[in-house]
Amino acid sequence: MVALMLALQGIAHAENLPPIKTIFIILMENGDWAAMKGSPSAPYLNNTLLPMASHCEQYYNPPGLHPSLPNYLWLEAGTNFGIYDDNVPAQDHQSSTNHLVTLLNNAGISWRTYQEDIVAGYVPLGNTNNYLARHNPFVYFDDVTGTNNPSYAYGIAHIRPFQELAADLTNNTVARYNFITPNAYDDGHNPQPPNNDQINQIDNWLAGQIPHILQSSAYSNNGAIFITWDEAATQDGPIGMVLLSPLARGGGYFNNIHYTHSSTLRTFQEILGVMPFLGDAANATDLSDLFSRYSVTEVNYLPGGQCQLAAAGVIPGRTNLLQASTNLFTWDSISSNVSATNAFIVLDAKATNFSQRYYRLVQLP
Repeated sequence: MVALMLALQGIAHAENLPPIKTIFIILMENGDWAAMKGSPSAPYLNNTLLPMASHCEQYYNPPGLHPSLPNYLWLEAGTNFGIYDDNVPAQDHQSSTNHLVTLLNNAGISWRTYQEDIVAGYVPLGNTNNYLARHNPFVYFDDVTGTNNPSYAYGIAHIRPFQELAADLTNNTVARYNFITPNAYDDGHNPQPPNNDQINQIDNWLAGQIPHILQSSAYSNNGAIFITWDEAATQDGPIGMVLLSPLARGGGYFNNIHYTHSSTLRTFQEILGVMPFLGDAANATDLSDLFSRYSVTEVNYLPGGQCQLAAAGVIPGRTNLLQASTNLFTWDSISSNVSATNAFIVLDAKATNFSQRYYRLVQLP
């Protein structure tokens, strides 16, 4: 008889996060979640996306952080650098290299931002068409722009017109980290005549663009789309955070955990494996609860000393290894399978050979 049984939480990439390969984050503007959820002006969000997604009910912009620009900077660096205005980069540019895309670049991880209403060939440091520079955090960092140089090659290569996204999805050439900003009408910032319905403007853009991402191999091959808002229209929120991913719990799942933009930044750092945590991301709760969690959920003794183990939360079609150890250092696989569902049962016939036995579940990419 086994004297001790310990069922360990399944091992996932970046602690409790699954192995996400491609991130898309889409930023909308100035929206209270109470105004978006259930709104007749947002049929695509409410009737199509939310039933298939995971989402947060208690997601906020950082306390007292307004207007737009400080929140965009926070999502990139975990701080607003003391900025509480919407000035262009000429006034608010930062010399700091302590921000996400520089960590990515230093680690050899590809990144790109797609900005609607800019044109190729220059770094968009000023407002143009319906593009607002304050909705593009990357133009505020000197190491991205060559200190406000519109001809800086690195910035041009990474800050791309939104219309290029469609071809990059088709050709499977999107980066691992993709930051998407609609223009000032499509993100709901400015009312668009004749209807002047900012919620419907957001919804129409999502309905027109999200399907292209969902149909891409970048999404189907362990991709994740995060849709959120920069700040609340009323105080600090809640604002929306919607997650679409083959690796998400989905099915309309939601939680009431308190999150801020620091949570999103921390989640991205964990997924992409770049440290140390930036600014307030070090203090935040990540968004792992929105994703599928897999673990050994039950261990039952059988006559003769054998053990039956139940696993749940696995992603169908992926290879699962149920491993055992007597010392927590050396692990042997006692089962390898590809489950058609999110749960399976394994028998450990060798359990009778040991005085103690530890288990863990590993899901391969």
